[in-house]
Amino acid sequence: LFDTHAHYDDEAFDPDRRKVLAGLPQKGVGLVVDPGCTLTSSEKAVALAAEFPHVYAAVGLHPENCHDFQPEQIEHLAQREKVVAIGEVGLDYYWEENPPRALQQEVLRRQLALAEELKLPVIFHDREAHGDSLAIVREFPAVRGVFHCFSGSVEMAEELLKLGWMLSFNGAITFKNARKAPEVIAAVPLERMMVETDAPYLTPVPFRGKRNDSRYLPQVFITLAQWKGLSPEEMAQITWENGKRLFLRYPAGVKTNQPARRSRAG
Repeated sequence: LFDTHAHYDDEAFDPDRRKVLAGLPQKGVGLVVDPGCTLTSSEKAVALAAEFPHVYAAVGLHPENCHDFQPEQIEHLAQREKVVAIGEVGLDYYWEENPPRALQQEVLRRQLALAEELKLPVIFHDREAHGDSLAIVREFPAVRGVFHCFSGSVEMAEELLKLGWMLSFNGAITFKNARKAPEVIAAVPLERMMVETDAPYLTPVPFRGKRNDSRYLPQVFITLAQWKGLSPEEMAQITWENGKRLFLRYPAGVKTNQPARRSRAG
């Protein structure tokens, strides 16, 4: 199994982080991408990737944390070993206390420009900001990546697919209020679909209320497989290959060992 989005740097894992991560291969979880949300969490993700062979990192600032954007530091981290994406970046209009929308959009554009410069995929967060997210993505036609925990409409999914993006799904599709999820997933070709936990958040049914981790990923496969008319094993194999195709296109270190180029984000 490939958990393409799990925050093992999160404080929720402070009591047993290394025990959980070390035990994942024995549970069938062969690969994990840990995306940063702040500069500190990005640094932690890079450190975890260096420690565990099956863990890779993404670096970036989540829209809730974009007031701390330091482009030169994100660019430096992005060129470290086993960093496979810029993320988690995007727009979040859900909370009133989030940074102003104009600032979120500015920081997003600069991080997309960095991804374009370094030829890295992007892990995109979109919450209650579908229109602006799609509009800004269109400004960077050379950038590809994944909309994680996709919550948009079928129409938005189809537009992103045309632009070359992938869509990722997690435990939220098992919730009772995930009414439009079956319709969206029906519209997504198998080769453009990925899975994730978003650990420690969004624990799938029937484990809601517990801290999420990659061991609960099979619940997502079961639901997706039912809706796509496949076995869970087939869905696991397809999404394993999809995740590797997006994030592991090159051997670890090939991109990061090249001389640094000045990014437009700087």
